[in-house]
Amino acid sequence: MPELPEVETTRRGIEPHLLGQSIAKVCVHDSRLRWPVAPQLVALEGASVTAVRRRAKYLLIDVPDGTAIVHLGMSGSLRIASPQQPLRKHDHVELIMDNGAVLRYHDPRRFGCWLWQAADATTHPLLEKLGPEPLDAAFNAEHLFASTRNRRVAIKVLIMNAAVVVGVGNIYASESLFMAGIRPGRSAARISRAEATRLVDAIKHVLTRSIEQGGTTLRDFVGSDGTPGYFAQQLLVYGRADEACRLCTATIKQKVMGQRSTFWCSVCQK
Repeated sequence: MPELPEVETTRRGIEPHLLGQSIAKVCVHDSRLRWPVAPQLVALEGASVTAVRRRAKYLLIDVPDGTAIVHLGMSGSLRIASPQQPLRKHDHVELIMDNGAVLRYHDPRRFGCWLWQAADATTHPLLEKLGPEPLDAAFNAEHLFASTRNRRVAIKVLIMNAAVVVGVGNIYASESLFMAGIRPGRSAARISRAEATRLVDAIKHVLTRSIEQGGTTLRDFVGSDGTPGYFAQQLLVYGRADEACRLCTATIKQKVMGQRSTFWCSVCQK
């Protein structure tokens, strides 16, 4: 599933082709996504794109009268194409721009969405209760430490809770906890202020580095230009069960936690 770095990579890839441009036509080839494609998207036609934003793992395409809210689901991707390029199977939605560019949404599993919000997009039910962005100043050690008090849930499960902080998906949670030296199964309530500081710094570092590398390619993720992300080549624990830790050579362990595969080093993480 595309996570925050993959979505941010996509946003940066499509923004230059959309920002300030007018949308000539919206083409819906198959509306059967996780929720039916919003018929109100017709409001995009003839409108100029004022911003291409990201909130958590949602892409927001703003026009004067509202916002298209896009989620890539399990297998979705957005690509810039030319009108001459033939449609591929599973190309479900297109935005045809006045400048000749075509934004195509491709989703074999059809678990993403294209929704419409006429008011402030952040008031949409999917967005209004989200926590701070992990790379914003609002996500800091004090916020995380306060969120851990009296919480017996595992720290890995806590940092993957979008009400605490958005966008820390399974891969990045495992990598950040390794960098911070914290075992993923530790009770959140047992995290000290110093550990909260280390963990916030690690989350920001891991996500920033992943964005710089274009995301992590697992299964079928590619960026908006069709190229894969390369952060997977730098993973220290995720997906490396029974392999040697790159720092201490101990064996990387794996277990299911919060219904997700979790990886850690029992020597480097306490």
